[in-house]
Amino acid sequence: MHGLRLKNTYLLILLAMILLTLSSCASFVDQENKPAEQPSTEITTQEQIPKFSQQAAQSTIPDGWSFYRLAPHKKNTAYRLENYQGKTVLSANAKRSASGLAVKLRPQPASDLWLEWEWKAVGSIPKADNAIRYTDDAPLRILVAFDGNKAKLPLKEKLTFEMASILSGREMPYATLMYIWSGKSPLDSVVDNTFTSRVKMIAVDSGWQHTGEWRKHARDLSADYRAAFGEEPGDVIGVALLTDTDNTKSQVKALYGDIELVRKALKKKQ
Repeated sequence: MHGLRLKNTYLLILLAMILLTLSSCASFVDQENKPAEQPSTEITTQEQIPKFSQQAAQSTIPDGWSFYRLAPHKKNTAYRLENYQGKTVLSANAKRSASGLAVKLRPQPASDLWLEWEWKAVGSIPKADNAIRYTDDAPLRILVAFDGNKAKLPLKEKLTFEMASILSGREMPYATLMYIWSGKSPLDSVVDNTFTSRVKMIAVDSGWQHTGEWRKHARDLSADYRAAFGEEPGDVIGVALLTDTDNTKSQVKALYGDIELVRKALKKKQ
């Protein structure tokens, strides 16, 4: 039991850190879990999230994104750009796997900043329950990383951050909001992570009745952050996505449309 707990803690830390996979990019992995050949490119800070729709269909990592392998013993979800109904989207095929794509962003204030996107769950994960650590899988997840003052965190969280740095050589974000398509969590509920208070999940789709449909979302990052963490947010420093089925040992396909950060000035009451 102790070994399983340590393993899951390790995976959680790596999951949070996909948002900070900045200077080194792991090789793309295809459906057979083998590296695909591709030119070596330097990952740089982006002003905005690169759009899938503005790129050509290809089996390599989308431009501006970096692949992150969660752990050597984990199978990798296969991501590729494909032409779907007349536009380029990102497809994710997970077979008992878990890996993600991430973008490093120039730090920008979260005030008046909205995250907008569309996605489609082509299949379902009936056994998934995000409130339980051993069945915490989702066909679609989008993660947003926030900067903040780590010195004010409780000792337990500081130790988690220190462990993350030791295990990976990278620092864990101060806080992470994770928007998920959840199988069982109520719509708009905030789901606490069972290992750390610095990762909060928000169920923006719930259940499987909308499987096979495109779902559009627009979220006020500041409002969601305050609801999840009970404080004002720091700068947004990264965005990532993840499709995973490793805990439930299942298979699913999902599609991601463009993911955008939009600055919306609050309308003053007349």
